Amino acid sequence: MHEHWASGPEALALSTDLLRRARLADPDGGVWEAADVQWWSRRPRASDDVRRPFWLDDEGPVAGVLITSWRADRWQCDPIMVPGTGGPDPGVVWTRVGDLVATHVRGSLELTVREDDPTFTELIMDSDFVAQGRSMIDWLAPGDRSAPRAPATGFTIIDRSGTADSPHPMRERNGPEVAERLRACPLYDPALDLAVVTDDGRVAGYSLYWFDPVTRVGLVEPMRVEDEFQRRGVATAMLLEGVDRLARRGAERIKVFGPESGRTVYRTAGFRPGQTLISYAASVG
Repeated sequence: MHEHWASGPEALALSTDLLRRARLADPDGGVWEAADVQWWSRRPRASDDVRRPFWLDDEGPVAGVLITSWRADRWQCDPIMVPGTGGPDPGVVWTRVGDLVATHVRGSLELTVREDDPTFTELIMDSDFVAQGRSMIDWLAPGDRSAPRAPATGFTIIDRSGTADSPHPMRERNGPEVAERLRACPLYDPALDLAVVTDDGRVAGYSLYWFDPVTRVGLVEPMRVEDEFQRRGVATAMLLEGVDRLARRGAERIKVFGPESGRTVYRTAGFRPGQTLISYAASVG
């Protein structure tokens, strides 16, 4: 095993391999999927050029530290270890977290772990982090999914497979490069990039579904309905369609992550509670 530092596309590739390996080692463990880090790369970030550590054995990464800048004053850092691989001591990984934070982070720092995480909870509690709140991972077995239903009159579900040259519905919140950057993600599938539009061409909502053929896990990230179109069945119709497409791709389990608010639409689709997460925050600099 050796330690290797990487940034940019190399770090994204190693993060993808690391999270895939962690999911295969523990189907119910951890917080993030490989698709999460690809979704995070949808826009340029100050963290893109930050070198971060990975520990590799002959088969690939066994541990690493993910670092993401959401804004100049808001960062996220995630220590990841693959269980059962004889990787570095958690204390060593945590030390690298501290090194990265001291060098690059100014402002707020966030970190999310499983409530039952035995590896890093004690280290976090002995640091300056303060618990900020709880969220949930929900899981769906495709055989338990509800059947797709058409959206209400006046709305249509579309995907990006036939509209790649049109402006992306996420561009206002994620920048003009979002379509190009999503296409650069190996796990991105334009047929799983959905939107609901009105008869006069307005975007009522959008959502993105990720299928990982290595882990056979599907991920819902993100899901948004514009305020004007709330409570009109837009989210439910979009989610049921997206989940059905994931199941037909071959997903064996489908995951959604988020706060307790808004869970009704996921329960309607067949999702059931999984793991509880705790978010921590610290002020740096």
